[in-house]
Amino acid sequence: MQRGGFKRQLSLADLTFIGLGSIIGSGWLFASQRAAHIAGPAAWISWVIGALAVTLLGLVYAELGGALPRAGGTVRYPDFSHGPLVGYLLGFASIVAFASVAGIEAEAMRQYADTWWPTLGSGSPTALGWFVQLALLTVFFLLNYWSVNLFGKINTILTAVKFIVPTLTIVVLFMHLKPANFSVHGMAPYGFSGIEQAVSTAGIIFAFLGFQQAVGFSSEAKNPQRTVPVSILLAVVLSAGLYVLLQLSFVGAVPASAIAKGWDALDYTSPFANVAAALGLGWLSTVILGDAVISPSGTANIYLSATARVIYGWAKNGTFFRLFTRLDGRTGVPRPALWLAFLLSVFFTLPFPSWDKLVGVVSSATVLTYILGPVSAHAFRRTAPELNRPFRLKGIGVLSPMAFVVASLIIYWTGWKTDSLLLGAQLVMFVVYLLFRRIAPNHVPLAEQVRASVWLVVYEAVMMVLSYLGTFDGGQGILRSPWDQVAVVVWSVATYYWGIRSALSRPIFDEDDVLDPVTDKPAAATPTVAEPSAPNL
Repeated sequence: MQRGGFKRQLSLADLTFIGLGSIIGSGWLFASQRAAHIAGPAAWISWVIGALAVTLLGLVYAELGGALPRAGGTVRYPDFSHGPLVGYLLGFASIVAFASVAGIEAEAMRQYADTWWPTLGSGSPTALGWFVQLALLTVFFLLNYWSVNLFGKINTILTAVKFIVPTLTIVVLFMHLKPANFSVHGMAPYGFSGIEQAVSTAGIIFAFLGFQQAVGFSSEAKNPQRTVPVSILLAVVLSAGLYVLLQLSFVGAVPASAIAKGWDALDYTSPFANVAAALGLGWLSTVILGDAVISPSGTANIYLSATARVIYGWAKNGTFFRLFTRLDGRTGVPRPALWLAFLLSVFFTLPFPSWDKLVGVVSSATVLTYILGPVSAHAFRRTAPELNRPFRLKGIGVLSPMAFVVASLIIYWTGWKTDSLLLGAQLVMFVVYLLFRRIAPNHVPLAEQVRASVWLVVYEAVMMVLSYLGTFDGGQGILRSPWDQVAVVVWSVATYYWGIRSALSRPIFDEDDVLDPVTDKPAAATPTVAEPSAPNL
């Protein structure tokens, strides 16, 4: 394998469908019922909150992705703005967040395939079921291994199919809407805290988190300065509308007998398919069960590839093994990173907690990786004012801290049981970095690295304390609602500005590691001179 560069082969449609394909996976199959368990008929509000949160983050990443199109960008930007130690911490969280998704989606495929092939196991997999999951992941690995162009085109086709079936489901179920379902036990039977908790733990944020995939693939995009921002916004808007309508149609179509004992008594193994069957719509149930194999497959395919880009980005930061920065000279695929992504996805098919428990961990880990985006973007305005920003976010002084605060609330809503493990692991990794400081990157002095990262470590430690004192999933309830969330908001705002002030005095950018699509030679680095004609939003 020779060292090459990424090839710019992905169009605006490819990037948009990569985002949509990531978002429309097992989330649409399971999350509506889980959200109804936690929030009741008001669960659609949880989807709106989730959509607003990722829209704020999406606007920030639209500026970052357009200005700095880098493979594994979510891991690269904190390294550029705050140095290797922060990049290392975000790299670790990103691996936890990304590597598990392909395995989760493969398990979802196997669970639904059990309808036709009962020996696979409807809950935990049988031995045969596990090997079927392994075979599925192997297919996705091979699709990614040979060419990013092949990957992109196959994903576009799969995502188009994935969009049709949920849309058909919405139309048909709205024809069987029962308005009484929205008030039989009260619009919000579990209060506003139920609506908030559903955002983090019902699979809502898990579903939306694929919005930034265009950033991860930006080194392989045609005209990334334009296509990356546009594709991010398109993916968020289209998926948000779809999910809100799915939630409303599910709540409105559920048979009255199924919710006689309350929304938390719903116990469908295949929620939309079971509702369709209960309404006498056997043909729709069959179509949904068929799509239930296709939808997670597309998402698993994307996340396997995205995980490889995250691993590549972490290695490019210099805080992970350099082997994973190698690109295949002919295809431009980071094959060593792809191999590791495949092995990690297989690992996450081993016996773990249920879908809804695991997505809470994944959601919180992924949001943790995203909170650095707003801080980096705002810091670059101060430390790299000359950076060319084809998409310049107007009102960043308001929207960026709002994105950070909302992301912090989502982490808090996940609850103590998850946050204690995730944030605690981050603090352990900080100590590990200091213990092995002799082999850490030294292009930024260690004292400067620590100074630039203290704000993040303290932020995580205080968030753990607030989670323990709070009222969500294992919290002690010492800090009651709404004061627990007020404390999170105040702490987040203070930390956000501390993080901006802690950035390196000058960010450390690298050369864009891509090949020109025409000459197949290294392309020019990202321009750093601001252009007056850059559009605002």
